[in-house]
Amino acid sequence: MKKLKLQVQISVDGFVGRPNGDLDFMTWSWDDKIKDYVNELTDSCDTILLGRKMTDGFVSHWTKAVTDPADQTYPFAKKMVDYPKVVFSKTLDRSDWANTTLANGDITQEVKKIKAKGGKDIIVYGGAGFVSSLIEAGLIDEYHLFMNPAAIGDGLTIFNKVNGKLDLKLVSVTPFDCGITEMIYTPKEN
Repeated sequence: MKKLKLQVQISVDGFVGRPNGDLDFMTWSWDDKIKDYVNELTDSCDTILLGRKMTDGFVSHWTKAVTDPADQTYPFAKKMVDYPKVVFSKTLDRSDWANTTLANGDITQEVKKIKAKGGKDIIVYGGAGFVSSLIEAGLIDEYHLFMNPAAIGDGLTIFNKVNGKLDLKLVSVTPFDCGITEMIYTPKEN
């Protein structure tokens, strides 16, 4: 069965964005080591899950980035445009985004159907509310938390729907020269 992998940029105080969604705390002075690392993680997957609120910005950003083959982000942008995407929405009944299908049903059942398909793993990028729902439902198999060297004091969290306690097992820690530290966690089996 496919794994659902969360890849998220997070501040040291646990926020994935400012209260208005601004991402100015994120570090973008990435060297080849972190770029290669993220590419390997992405290459282990063949499907992207997104919440409705994040999709417009995500799709428009990568669609614009793929227009210039000379741009250094072009190869990654091409993946983001070409990979099949599943957008979870309770309000949309059709999608105008390329390579995108909608999931309108129960989040647990929809994700289980995607996990049961053949192929590589699944990656989810967000948004915060959608990821919170995935965590609440126990659907994330690997947490790839890219901790940025900044505290922002307040903002959007992905762990706000944890009921009681979410026990995780640390799998690995990878520091990068830009100051980001990636930590991989899996749900701890009781």
